[in-house]
Amino acid sequence: MYVGRIVALGRTPAGANVAAYRVSSRSFPNRAAVEQSGRLAIVPRIGHEADLSRSPYIAYNCVRVANGWAIVSNGSHTDPITEKVALGMPVRDALATALLAMDYEKDDYNTPRIAAAVPLEGDRGWLGVIRHDGLQVEEVRLEAGRTSYLATYEIASVRPEQQFPLAVEGAPEVARWLVDGEGFKQLEKPVTSAAAVAGSTRFELATFVVEA
Repeated sequence: MYVGRIVALGRTPAGANVAAYRVSSRSFPNRAAVEQSGRLAIVPRIGHEADLSRSPYIAYNCVRVANGWAIVSNGSHTDPITEKVALGMPVRDALATALLAMDYEKDDYNTPRIAAAVPLEGDRGWLGVIRHDGLQVEEVRLEAGRTSYLATYEIASVRPEQQFPLAVEGAPEVARWLVDGEGFKQLEKPVTSAAAVAGSTRFELATFVVEA
């Protein structure tokens, strides 16, 4: 099944909070997640920079950290969400106001904007989505060894049954798990992924790129 971009949150088996993001793409597969000055971004692979002229939506910061929270998303709304959290706005309000202000993507598919946020410490995170037919921002309980997720297509709403196992520790392993871990490996056309995993004092960030 093809579901497009994916955001996920949860906890490793040892209890570390996780926020992660995966690009799955039919139209723009030549992309990679890279680290840029303490944040993770989606960019065209070398030699495919011209893809930027075909769509304004394919390059953006996908993981940022602010005020003890890791925020992941499928577009440029990562930045205003992060900036609002950095200024002290509650995460629920930051998600809701940024998603509403930026709205769904005005492409051929009315692609929803999706986002997730987890705290460095605490047992509650947030999932948010804005579609052409509605806005949803929901608190999600973080459970060890489980992830809750949203995607841009097919599963673009927050539902309790949308969970997959998480059987690894560490950001590099979590990023790869979003591509080939149980449940996620059944979702088609993976391209690249990124993860933030809570440590004792900060989030560990990592990326994974599927071989072309």
